[in-house]
Amino acid sequence: MYRKRPASGQSGLGASQYKLIPDMLFERYVGIDYSGAETPISGLKGLRIYMADRDTPPFEITPPSGPRKYWTRRSVAEWLMERLAKTPTTVVGIDHGFSFPLQYFERHHLPLDWPFFLEDFHRHWPTDGDHVYVDFVRDGLCGFGAARDGDRRWRRLTEMRSGGAKSVFHFDVQGTVAKSTHAGLSWLHRIRQQFPDRIHFWPFDGWQVPHGRHLLAEVYPALWSEMYPREGRNAHQRDAFAVTAWLRGADSNGSLVKFMRPALRPEERKQAEIEGWILGVG
Repeated sequence: MYRKRPASGQSGLGASQYKLIPDMLFERYVGIDYSGAETPISGLKGLRIYMADRDTPPFEITPPSGPRKYWTRRSVAEWLMERLAKTPTTVVGIDHGFSFPLQYFERHHLPLDWPFFLEDFHRHWPTDGDHVYVDFVRDGLCGFGAARDGDRRWRRLTEMRSGGAKSVFHFDVQGTVAKSTHAGLSWLHRIRQQFPDRIHFWPFDGWQVPHGRHLLAEVYPALWSEMYPREGRNAHQRDAFAVTAWLRGADSNGSLVKFMRPALRPEERKQAEIEGWILGVG
């Protein structure tokens, strides 16, 4: 669908003075640079949120007033759930994995079902507990992480296609998403429980988002961070800004809907519906 907008410098009085632009899917855009460090109630410099709407370019959302200078994972989730409880329709890009490779499901004899995966993961990796470090579960101090382990050599199809994304099991190296993924999945579980019919988790709930639903998707800021000037932003701010700016721009020019339906063979599409897909990877 397309809508009319007067061409630049025109009064819009004649049909020839209009240009057609795509209908936008969303009204608000949120980019989150995530961190799996410390605990869910620790203020983390690496947690950053930017937001925009159709008329307003990305701007940083500062954490709520209180004793902590930076966002915590808990406060990010609470802020996000407060936004998603209302309109306008919002697309949220979060910088961590939303699922695991097929080898994980095979090793642990799990059904190929993403909602079941989230429930099962949370039972074994309770990383949303106030004083729980991801490493506490890795080291066996809480939870049952050893019963749901993975292999750093395993990579999802989308990671291989991205050209640079590391495995969600590749811990203890610079630029890894393993810790943020293991920290963030429990919060996805909470958000899904809170809004079972209001939020579309892409692509697990389908490749096309129904009208009026919010959309949560995995993103990889490195795809876009060099497209935008730094303008004094640190690396975490730059990544959250880039995600927000790209989402807004892609929705405005009509390419977002194309990225939401990547060209995959039928067997690849089935795999991605379990492993997840990074929005923006072709």
